[in-house]
Amino acid sequence: MAGQDTGPVPVPPVAERVPVDFAGDGAGVDEMSWGMWEIWHAMSGQNSALPIGGRIPLAAGTTVADVAEELRYLMTRFPSMRTRLRFDAAGRPTQELFGSGRTALEVYDAEDSGDTGDADPDQVALAVELRYRATGFDYTADWPVRMAVVRQRGLPTHLVTIMDHLVTDAIGAVTMLRQVKQRDTSPVTGMQQLEQARWQHSPAGRRQNDKALRHWEQVLRAIPARRLPDSADPREPRHWSAEFSSPALRAALPVIADRTDADMATVMLSVFAVALNRITGINPVVVRPVVNNRFRPGLAEVVCMVAQAGVCVLDVADAGVDQVVERARRGTMSAYKYAYFHPEQLRELIGRVSAERGEEVDVACFFNDRGMYRRSPDDLALAGDELQQALEKLRGDTVFRWTARHEDPVERLYVSVDDSPGSLLIEIHLDTHFLSPADTEALARGMEAVAVAAALDPAGTAVG
Repeated sequence: MAGQDTGPVPVPPVAERVPVDFAGDGAGVDEMSWGMWEIWHAMSGQNSALPIGGRIPLAAGTTVADVAEELRYLMTRFPSMRTRLRFDAAGRPTQELFGSGRTALEVYDAEDSGDTGDADPDQVALAVELRYRATGFDYTADWPVRMAVVRQRGLPTHLVTIMDHLVTDAIGAVTMLRQVKQRDTSPVTGMQQLEQARWQHSPAGRRQNDKALRHWEQVLRAIPARRLPDSADPREPRHWSAEFSSPALRAALPVIADRTDADMATVMLSVFAVALNRITGINPVVVRPVVNNRFRPGLAEVVCMVAQAGVCVLDVADAGVDQVVERARRGTMSAYKYAYFHPEQLRELIGRVSAERGEEVDVACFFNDRGMYRRSPDDLALAGDELQQALEKLRGDTVFRWTARHEDPVERLYVSVDDSPGSLLIEIHLDTHFLSPADTEALARGMEAVAVAAALDPAGTAVG
């Protein structure tokens, strides 16, 4: 966004706090839902609210009152935004949904900064966004939504919205944004997270959990204990992050998908599995794909945390990519089916099986594919030499870069996939004590190489 190259300006003082009262349907206290437990484990392990949101320019003519009404709409319509946590004496959280309350919209002014003239409002918005992200949430006292308006010469220019990740997952955020844009006032549908918790400890919910944990136990007892070898190049700080942008990877996927009659998300998972096996030599590849769970009854349109990471076991040794795609198609069906369980009980199960095996069973390899993979006229409809030339040209636009190095803990390997104009953007978060920086870059570039080679193999027999 504009102005980021020079860094944010200091955050000015709050010029105004606009009180926003709200009241919505439902209230009560219960255990956290399984989706909340899933993200709570990540938040607790990483000492972070894992904030979501950002800043956007406001349309000309937008008033502070307009934005205050948007905040009121959010807090009224979506129960997850009216939810706080309670903690018992042992520190175990439960959720509390409020039927009404008050929050505040903060207003910041991008004022004259002396000889340099008015401050850049986008820079002020960036500074507010970064402060919101860096400031911890009090989960018992704070509402999980922070919203601010930046003004210049009295006119609102930018909106900043940051939420803690207990509010929603990615699919829920898409639903939320659509309803906000439409100002949907129809009755809220679906099983909200307080209702989810009640169902989950009902007899039907316990049966679902038991089935899922039986599947998990079978996997945990059968797989090799390690997902990643010890790194040959451990670093301090140990936790690194990288971004990999690959137009060639995005262009190769539909070629493979058309040949195998598979969806591109399955092809992408297969490409990742083959590339990871090349780096680690560990087979089968065991991946925890993040499953949105919106196909379950009552969850299609809910704005809350529902996504959970299942488990997918893929034998890729001596297999062609098309063969791996077929195995992934079957494996992801099981992953989706059993990716709905109580995360606390899964933790206990992993600990018990590890103790019985006499070794830690590591399943900390996550794959979160958020790509939409919308087809477009730009998708390559080429073959043979023309396809090879086009893909090689696109590989010239590949970019790999390190984005962060820190001591804040992350998973041993967490890979996410997002859409980017004409490309795919892959984020990789790793523990360098388990995967070296060199192997991480090789993994990213290996995904591209595997996909390109498979796209150029019309027989679909190339060995990964």
